[in-house]
Amino acid sequence: MSQDQIREIVFDTETTGLNPQDGDRIIEIGAVELLNHIPTGRTFRTLINPRRAVSADTVRITGITDDNLKDAPFFEDSDVVDAFLEFLGDSILIAHNAGFDRAFLNMELDRCGRAPVPEDRWIDTAAMARRKFPGAPASLDALCKRFDISLESRTFHGALLDSQLLASVYLELMGGRARAFAFETVSEVEIVGEVRAARNRPQPLDPQVTEFERAAHGAFVEKLGENALWNRYA
Repeated sequence: MSQDQIREIVFDTETTGLNPQDGDRIIEIGAVELLNHIPTGRTFRTLINPRRAVSADTVRITGITDDNLKDAPFFEDSDVVDAFLEFLGDSILIAHNAGFDRAFLNMELDRCGRAPVPEDRWIDTAAMARRKFPGAPASLDALCKRFDISLESRTFHGALLDSQLLASVYLELMGGRARAFAFETVSEVEIVGEVRAARNRPQPLDPQVTEFERAAHGAFVEKLGENALWNRYA
């Protein structure tokens, strides 16, 4: 990857409950790679055996049950922690309510003797949305509706699907589809072409100035004489 390219990872977790300090664990990780704010198609997703029961609320929200997780790898297994850290690299992590995901991820990393991902490597899209739309709902669902991002496939919350939705929301928060029409992306040829099209009509418009207006303008110009601006700077 060249030095002028920006690589970011949009990241989401599903967990057994809401508090890692109470022993809750990650049960699913999903992540999407962005390069220069555009999804590359590279993703990461895995279920994780949390070594504890999943709460009823989590089952209701995610559809993930204890049976779904009994044969899943543990977080400390190489195909989870090593594979995820390799996918992450040194990129920025983008998450919705990032403090929640950061607390769980760093708790899991600490459990297996890995360094935490520092706070300055995280972007919180919920905080971005609250700054951009003060007083408006800032949930992922609300932002998808605001930006007309389809939620048809979202029967349950899932880490990879939510990461993909969040990548679309993040793009909108960064400037949205209008970014494709930024001035720096428009070539000089296109701009010249637009100007030429405006100056060269196939059929000129009929004059809109009346004879009375033409005569009044001529009389006004004649009164200016040598004081006219075009005479002073000719």
